[in-house]
Amino acid sequence: MTNSELKNIFTDIPAQLPAELFEILLQNKHVKIERILSKGQASPTDFWYDQPHAEWVILLEGQARLQFALDGSIITLTAGDYLFIPAHKKHRVDWTDPAVTSIWLAIHLFENSK
Repeated sequence: MTNSELKNIFTDIPAQLPAELFEILLQNKHVKIERILSKGQASPTDFWYDQPHAEWVILLEGQARLQFALDGSIITLTAGDYLFIPAHKKHRVDWTDPAVTSIWLAIHLFENSK
């Protein structure tokens, strides 16, 4: 995507989402910004994201739940909710609303990149 290319995060949403859809909007050695679309998907029960980098995520539309491995806590997100997930904080998507497409914006921060 060039600087002059105008896009909208709420457009080009597929009618069917048999699996979560990850779209990289911008990436370089320091950051990756992606749009994630979910509709009823969740991480497998025994799966945990254990990322070597921090992530800031906002749910722009829909509803979802994230679960954290350390204490088993579950956070419910609705449109506009955001949170910072430090590197190696194990987490998983516990649930996304099957009736509405959840639109996430995730910013991955690669602080130790050279």
